[in-house]
Amino acid sequence: MGLELYLVRQVRADRRAKRRALLIFAVQLTLNAAWSFIFFGQHWLLASLVEIILLWLAIGTTVILSWRVRPLAGCLLLPYFAWVGFATFLNASIVLLNR
Repeated sequence: MGLELYLVRQVRADRRAKRRALLIFAVQLTLNAAWSFIFFGQHWLLASLVEIILLWLAIGTTVILSWRVRPLAGCLLLPYFAWVGFATFLNASIVLLNR
């Protein structure tokens, strides 16, 4: 994530595209931190599932916007995108098993 952020910041690209990519990066980073608090800290399982779905969508948007600025930057987030997709599945399974 850090290397992706560095690559996007260093590119001399369309300022609006770069700014959009950096803004969505900040959003997904905030959602990432919030999920841990909601899931582990508060044990709000359903709320954490909604939140992690939003996180996964924000990461996907970050991948696309970063790719437009610098393709390598977008590629670097693909393992993170896949991992959060798997974590979303796990979170959903926990919600279903605790009903």
